[in-house]
Amino acid sequence: MGKIIFLNGCSSSGKTTLALKLQQMLPEPYQHIALDQFRDGLPSSVRGLNAPEDTPGASGLNVVPVQQDGEWVTQIQFGQHGENILKGMRRSIGVFSDLGANVIVDDLLFKREYLEDYVSILNPDKVWFIGVKCALDVVNAREATRPGRFPGTATSHFDQVHAHGEIYDLEVDTSQATPREIAQQIIDRLQDPPQAFARMRAQMQTPC
Repeated sequence: MGKIIFLNGCSSSGKTTLALKLQQMLPEPYQHIALDQFRDGLPSSVRGLNAPEDTPGASGLNVVPVQQDGEWVTQIQFGQHGENILKGMRRSIGVFSDLGANVIVDDLLFKREYLEDYVSILNPDKVWFIGVKCALDVVNAREATRPGRFPGTATSHFDQVHAHGEIYDLEVDTSQATPREIAQQIIDRLQDPPQAFARMRAQMQTPC
């Protein structure tokens, strides 16, 4: 069964750069599976820009301006088709691992239920759960230089993706170290068994 390095963090936090650096430095091959890849695979008909509810653009991935804490930000909203694609992505990661392929997951946990779904379908003994964090001003500066990114996207979910009560196997800060230094931290952590998903699965199975 393949190992899974799970990178969770807001957009522009450096997950993809870190995933590529890990691929370079790890002695074994790791497949990079990212939310952005599945987003880019959606047909344009279900990718909306402030699309009204119950329209095709709102059924996949809808980019919506909202007010948050007194400022306008850009929120990412998934409709039913988008949710089905995300569910398929999560299961595809499990299939890769089941077939013996190592995986680097590059995702944003917008909802607690996404995390719980991952915990229920992936082998907890094979998942190293990494919190990828970064100072907000650095995230916003990176976002401003990226083509196709709407201002305020990272701000809208900066805290949200880490707000599910999760305890990571390792937290890293991409505003405090280079990609190579952080990748080495993760590689060093792989030398010891993961714990985060096993703890969360035990909590989910404990009767309230």
